[in-house]
Amino acid sequence: MKIKPISISLSPNVEKDDLFLAVRLFFSFLRKNYFSTKLEKEFSQYLKLKHSFSFNSGRSALMAILDSLELEKESIVLIQAFTCNAAVNPILWSGLKPGYVDCNKENFNIDIEDLKKKIDFYKSQNNPAKVLIVQHTFGLPVEMDEIVELCRKNELILIEDCAHALGAEYNNKKIGTFGKAAFFSFSRDKVISSVYGGMAVTNDDILAEKIKNYRKRIGYPSYFWEKQQLFHPILMSLIILPTYFVFGKYFLIILQSLKITSKAVHFKEKRGLKPGYFPKKLPGSLAALALNQFKKLEKLNCHRKKISDFYFKELGSLAAFELLPENNRKKSIFLRFPVKHKEAHRIIEKAWQKNLLIGDWYTKVIAPKDTRLEKLEYIEGSCPKAEQLASETFNLPTHINISEKQAGAIVDFIKSCEF
Repeated sequence: MKIKPISISLSPNVEKDDLFLAVRLFFSFLRKNYFSTKLEKEFSQYLKLKHSFSFNSGRSALMAILDSLELEKESIVLIQAFTCNAAVNPILWSGLKPGYVDCNKENFNIDIEDLKKKIDFYKSQNNPAKVLIVQHTFGLPVEMDEIVELCRKNELILIEDCAHALGAEYNNKKIGTFGKAAFFSFSRDKVISSVYGGMAVTNDDILAEKIKNYRKRIGYPSYFWEKQQLFHPILMSLIILPTYFVFGKYFLIILQSLKITSKAVHFKEKRGLKPGYFPKKLPGSLAALALNQFKKLEKLNCHRKKISDFYFKELGSLAAFELLPENNRKKSIFLRFPVKHKEAHRIIEKAWQKNLLIGDWYTKVIAPKDTRLEKLEYIEGSCPKAEQLASETFNLPTHINISEKQAGAIVDFIKSCEF
């Protein structure tokens, strides 16, 4: 039994240069916006968009976009089920209402046919939806041509949720450039990581000016909160992961309970409530972390594809396990590698017992699993495909610190599962 786990989360992207940078930043008091401005500039150049605005989270970025759209209160925002409460809560916090759409069981993205039905349903209620948020789940791009056309016909404002998909493309065009706006996440286990962080992007000059003014009205998070985030990759790399199976995981629980380090999702969010550190600007220190990883984006995503190819090769012949169909495989950047099995939850539990911390995105139709669905206005049974996926999906690590040998250990475990 290895002490250090094979993990899918817990600051998985951190390499030595990220660790050394986090240590230097932890002992500094960097509040200047130099790194935030530089990150925004490079982001815009990469996406070939005119405007990028950094925030302390993808949640804050989405709130900025929704506020800047100046929608009437209680307006319907369509969003797929099989998602995280971090994508839904900004809708509620903005005084709007989520309208849940089922998802496609093959690719985990929004179901086009159910989307059409939900558009018609809200029209029939004399309350037509105003916004559609499309999520590129696990880094697999949505079929954007049909989505764009649907939005045009139904006068829907299109926002892309690119939290999983930085670097992905659809028809040789970068994800995040199809709608009126898009947002990205730099959370601890996203494509690039600054523990907390996010970006709102748009090509619309009027919307950009409103987002800019919105950001002027909000402040920075506290110094304590900033140091919490900087401490996270240091703690994970030097203490928690190397000692995880002996005492590291218990030490992490203690530190989180004492608020010395943060959780990815605050308990309030699981009940539809807003923690005080949203919405906020992105501190310069966290922008520096994100910028360091952004410069390595191509390397990070190439590694993800390499590990995913390995999983396809090794798991493709297992009849009990369902992988992405052939026509979708080359499109994804594979932030995580999704697998379906009728006993997915038992496989996750058994893997964790063996120190293989494979992923539980999304073992509930709105994750994490202890989210109060009624508080997020989800009606059980309204998205049956998403609910079924939540019962049969687990995911495997593809990040830069997963070697092919470690991926092989995961494959060996999966092959040993007999349910």
